[in-house]
Amino acid sequence: MTTINIDKLKTDFPLVQDLIDLKQVTWFNPMVTTTDAGLPYVGLDLDDVKDAQARLERFAPYLMKAFPETQVTKGIIESEVVSIPTMQVALEARYHTPITGKMLLKKDSHLPISGSIKARGGIYEVLTHAEKLALEAGLLSTEDNYEILFSDKFRQFFSQYSIAVGSTGNLGMSIGIMSAKLGFSVSVHMSADARQWKKEKLRAHGVNVVEYEQDYSIAVEEGRKEAEKDPRCFFIDDENSTTLFLGYAVAGLRLKAQFAEQGAIIDNDHPLFVYLPCGVGGGPGGVAFGLKLAFGDAVHCLFAEPTHSPCMLLGVHTGLHDAVSVQEIGIDNITAADGLAVGRASGFVGRAMERLIDGYYTIDDQEMYNLISLLDQTESIKLEPSALAGMTGAVHVTQNADYLQAKSFTPAQMKNAIHLVWATGGGMVPQDEMQKYLSQAKLD
Repeated sequence: MTTINIDKLKTDFPLVQDLIDLKQVTWFNPMVTTTDAGLPYVGLDLDDVKDAQARLERFAPYLMKAFPETQVTKGIIESEVVSIPTMQVALEARYHTPITGKMLLKKDSHLPISGSIKARGGIYEVLTHAEKLALEAGLLSTEDNYEILFSDKFRQFFSQYSIAVGSTGNLGMSIGIMSAKLGFSVSVHMSADARQWKKEKLRAHGVNVVEYEQDYSIAVEEGRKEAEKDPRCFFIDDENSTTLFLGYAVAGLRLKAQFAEQGAIIDNDHPLFVYLPCGVGGGPGGVAFGLKLAFGDAVHCLFAEPTHSPCMLLGVHTGLHDAVSVQEIGIDNITAADGLAVGRASGFVGRAMERLIDGYYTIDDQEMYNLISLLDQTESIKLEPSALAGMTGAVHVTQNADYLQAKSFTPAQMKNAIHLVWATGGGMVPQDEMQKYLSQAKLD
């Protein structure tokens, strides 16, 4: 790893000083291009996402059996889109900014099984691995009803294999719960910032939780080392996995169908802005990829990060990607948004998506707490801190005249816009923990 010359970095990229000073910053990306020009850099395409969608449909009968809460959606792990008009009014007042268009919330926070966006990619990767093993062993055919996987025979088969992952919390929850249900022996290596209740929930599901006093990168490194020792252990790599990425990407095609059902129009005259909280980048990167496939140039994605963990903004802005960490420029990577407490961004996602993401911004911990309370008061929806990172996105877009001008957005277009906040987690937060979050708010 090359040593970072911070003085040169600050000279070349003055925004880095604002990041070091923990300021809330916004950066709109001058490299952003058309969808058609940007997609080839990802190395995946629509057929890959449709293949992922088909695999999830094959597993639906199994999921209905294994997790009865998914019966409502016939075994498809999907979240609703809801309007948040009262919160929109509250945001306008708080930031003294009129937000034209309509604000919606995508409630991945309330996805079944693990209550976060990670239920998309994490569960998908475990299912993909399980299918591969069962097909290779001749125990399963893609023509079968996958309900047969919910049996002692398959649990015994999968118990010969193990799965490992490093996580700040939510990915570990998804992978741990799903792997254990199938019968795998599973270890989740959790960083210091992971919430205690998440560790306890995993242990209650029979998951081996390994705790570290260091951050996410160490947990990942140790998880990888464990997997390398055992040829039957599969390591799920949040930093570089295209399988995880495709599991998240399915969201784009599903959202298109949801909007069609609601009669929402998304096109050049009715732009869609999507605000995605970002940790290592796999979740928001995969979702944004799926959205670009579904809506093309009509969708505009922004990534949101804590002021103490702005790894993706730092990596993309400087062009260094995973060759620089926030710790190397003097930021501590300690944040209340445990799901976003990542010091070094995914190099795969940063490079694959840098031409497709319109902008990046940071938000401080106190403001996330404030917004938890504001959303609870206005819409009676409770989310965890990281899920509120996306909530100020519409304010940044509305306030940035240069960005609006560069994209040639007219007042008529903005009046027709949809601002979609991707709520990434919080549906399973225990009541006492949620009260602690709410008590941190300082609304004036």
